This record gives sequence, C-alpha cells and structure tokens, in this order.
Amino acid sequence: MLRTSSFVRADFLKNKSLTLLGGISAHEFLATYWQKKPLLIRGAIPGFTGFLDRDALLQASLNDEVESRLVAHKGNQWHLGRGPFSPKHFRRKDLWTLLVQGVNLFLPAGDQLLRKFDFIPYARLDDLMVSYATDGAGVGPHLDNYDVFLLQGAGKRRWSISAQQDHTLVDGVPLKILKNFQPDQEWVLEPGDMLYLPPQWAHDGVAVGECMTYSIGFRAAPAQELAQGFLEFLQDTVVLEGRYQDPALKLHNHAAEISKEMIDQVAAMLEKVRWDRQTVRAFLGCALTEPKPHVYFQPPKRPLSHARFQIAANKRGVVLDLRSQLLFSGGTFFLNGEMTESLPAEACRTLRKLADTRELSNLSDVAPPTLDRIYEWYQLGFINLR
Repeated sequence: MLRTSSFVRADFLKNKSLTLLGGISAHEFLATYWQKKPLLIRGAIPGFTGFLDRDALLQASLNDEVESRLVAHKGNQWHLGRGPFSPKHFRRKDLWTLLVQGVNLFLPAGDQLLRKFDFIPYARLDDLMVSYATDGAGVGPHLDNYDVFLLQGAGKRRWSISAQQDHTLVDGVPLKILKNFQPDQEWVLEPGDMLYLPPQWAHDGVAVGECMTYSIGFRAAPAQELAQGFLEFLQDTVVLEGRYQDPALKLHNHAAEISKEMIDQVAAMLEKVRWDRQTVRAFLGCALTEPKPHVYFQPPKRPLSHARFQIAANKRGVVLDLRSQLLFSGGTFFLNGEMTESLPAEACRTLRKLADTRELSNLSDVAPPTLDRIYEWYQLGFINLR
C-alpha cells in the first residue's frame, strides 16, 4: 500500500531556492507559457512527496464539510460518486480515483503551497485538489476550463496531452470524457515533477502504480458563466421604481396579441438597468471571495474581549483563516463575499498587507478603527490569532 507521512511536512516550502518553474523566471513563464502552451518542469519541488498519505486523504473524504468525488471504471463502464463517503466505498476491485477539493481550506501546508504561486493574482486562484489513484486508474481524457499546475506527489502518473480541437464527448457516461482523444505528447511524472496546462488542453492522467497528485487550479471562467453570475448580482442589487401601467388602454383587435405599446413600455423600464466599472468591480470582488456552499466559519467558542485580543494580537499577530479570501481593488476590500469601502489611507495600507501576506505580525501601530474591524472579523471566525 502506498504510504507517505500523514503529518504535515511543509519545511521545504520555506526554501527560497525552489526550482518551481524549472529555472525560468516568473516573468518569462507569464510571457511565454501562461495561457499559451504547456510546460513540463522536472524537479519543480525536489523531495516533494505530499502532505497526506492515502488513509488521511480517504479520511478527509468522510467529512461532510469537505468536497470530494470518487471516479471508478472498469472497461468502458464509468461511475461517479460524490462525498461524503464511508469506508465501504473504497473496498472495491475496479480502478478508482478519489479527488478531494479545497485541501487548502483545512490543511495549512496546502495553503502554503498555493502561496508559492503568488506570481498569479489571488483573484484567479481556485483551490488545491489532491487525488489518490489505484494502479491504472484515472478520470479519462478531458478538458478543463481553468489553468492548472499538476504537481506529482507520491508515486508516478503518466500524462498524455493534446491541442486537438475535436471536443466530442462520450455519450452515456457521468463524466465529460473526450471520445476521440489523440495525444501529441506524453510523460511520466515522478515525485516533485510538475506539468502546467492552460485551459482547454486535452489531457489524460493514468496512475503508474498507486499515486497521489496535487492540482493547483486557477479560474478561467467562460463568458457565459460570468454573465450569468453578473445578472444574478444585478438581480440582488438593482432596484427599479414604478410598475407597468396602461390607463389609456384601448380595445385590441386580437386579445392574444402582445401590443407594441406594452413592448415599448417594458423596454423603457429595462433600459434603466445600468452598470459601470464600479458595479463590475463590486460583482467581481464579492463573487471571487464568496465561500463555496460547503464552507462554514466557526467563531471562537470563547472569544477574547477587545482589550485582551489587542494584547494577544500585538504579541502573536493574526492570520486570515484558511477558508477566508481577502481581495481588494483600490480602496475597496472584499472579504468572504462582503464589500468594505471608503476606508482611510492607514486602514487601506494595513488591509492590503493582510490581503497580500494573509497575516499581520504586529498590530501595535494599527489605528483603533482598523483594529475594531479586525476584531470584528476575529469574532466572526474570519481571522485567527497566530
């Protein structure tokens, strides 16, 4: 049975000499590869075998607060299950893969790993997914709508990729599996190796023996998805006054006809739905920081008083909860789907640092109004003492 340490082993993440991009600079990576073409990086994180062993990952999938999927197949028969699971789900003889999403939301080492990719804006960051696969297992050739770094943990996985334009899917299966996958390139990744893929590159990963893979995903939402989300945002924020009225209504020749006058009046009403860059900014900030449906925050059971919190924060510092997402645009801040604006310059400097580094080592120089806000976030469970 495949085993790595079930304990967090993140010391290597502090090593500033990591060859994360294979010796090229972040600037070169963005200019040459990002959203353009794949990149294979041998030894991206030397010595990396992962944070979890098989049993620890399976245990995580039993939790109803963790998003997980189980993909199993035998020949052309595919099965997709969604967690939470029970141990009996893993006592099977077919080929299977367990995928656990949002590992960064409950494992500090997972969050630390994501922060090594901070040359990509946090606004693009989705999450860290960890998968375990039995020998020969995979999820089939498919496409993703996001950028992804596929970092190999314990074991080996064979990746095949293709730039094909044929996106026809296999009918009658619960997964979006490409019907006519024709690989252009193929590699076997060993522990610490990493493969970057832009969106819409066809790929297929097959375990060579038992293996675990760490997928660092970055959102690249389709235009239709953004439009749908924006319209829902407008629905919750736009208020139009008045109502439809027709006091001068005349007899119609056809009772079933929608009149030109009705169309004109409703069109004039809808023309009042307006938005500008500030509206789009508010939508993006709230949408990008909105916690996923299964994420819940737990306020401290015995929160410190404001005075005791200040003393402790000055001594120990504070960190954003693993589940918190804090982004900003100018002087407007977005934390877990909520917007805060019109802040003084001092508060903006402090909160920008918190957003970028996800921690504040000392709050002794923080102005009282800003400290009050941080204390409020502490009471909600958005921020923790270090």
